[in-house]
Amino acid sequence: MMKCFLNPTWIGALLLWLAVFPPPGVGADPPALSAESGTRFYFVQITDTHFGERDHLERTRKLVDLINRLPYEIACVVHTGDIFADNITDTGVRDAGLGALRGLRAPLHLLPGNHDILQKDLEKTATAYTRSVGPLLHAVEHHGVVFILAYTEPLALGFALDGYEPLRELEAALVGSAGKPVILFHHRPAVDDYYELGSSPGWGGPARAGLEKLLAAHDVKAVITGHFHRDELHWVGGRPVFAAPPVAAYWGRQAGFRLYEYRNGRLGYRTIYLPE
Repeated sequence: MMKCFLNPTWIGALLLWLAVFPPPGVGADPPALSAESGTRFYFVQITDTHFGERDHLERTRKLVDLINRLPYEIACVVHTGDIFADNITDTGVRDAGLGALRGLRAPLHLLPGNHDILQKDLEKTATAYTRSVGPLLHAVEHHGVVFILAYTEPLALGFALDGYEPLRELEAALVGSAGKPVILFHHRPAVDDYYELGSSPGWGGPARAGLEKLLAAHDVKAVITGHFHRDELHWVGGRPVFAAPPVAAYWGRQAGFRLYEYRNGRLGYRTIYLPE
């Protein structure tokens, strides 16, 4: 039988080496976890239902059924504007449309678009919106992430609405969300609209610059919009701007919605269309 003798000097040297240069993961403190580590959840975006025209009410009811049958736990559903088709003061259209949306099992949050509050009839339609739907800007929290929903058409189109200053109210909401990640939702993206070989200008320079300043100063992970009736990705102030396809049938569009996955500060999505 062969015997193995270990020199005590060698053993001492080995122990000293391991103390100074431990193997990876041995004796080291665990990596610090961010406040968002492990945060993962799903939410849905719908947009541009334009209730009161064509078959948009029926399309919405079918999408509501699809959303309710998703094999995920949905934190909420956000509607990014143009709920109605210039007819928010029509109580029949309003009640039918909101009734269809309230068939959703997940919590529902809404914000107005340019066809909800009309520039040609600001006071009347803004009052109808706030009384029957909700505030012009508000914040809700899901899984530690703050969702800010903002009416931004005055910035996009350069008009004023008495008693409402979008950038100031948005800044206040962002300051109130300090220390938490934020997703901003509004209707019209702050970028040019290029479609059918033509380009329509986006927000004016000062308005866009004001938005970019706010985005840069706070922990805004993404901006989610509607209005374009197309599936697009843009960037504003270094933040991704997602534009989703509509429910409405204009321009031959197929009705759809977005399923987002939020995971540790990043967003992925699937666009799901209503079978024709």
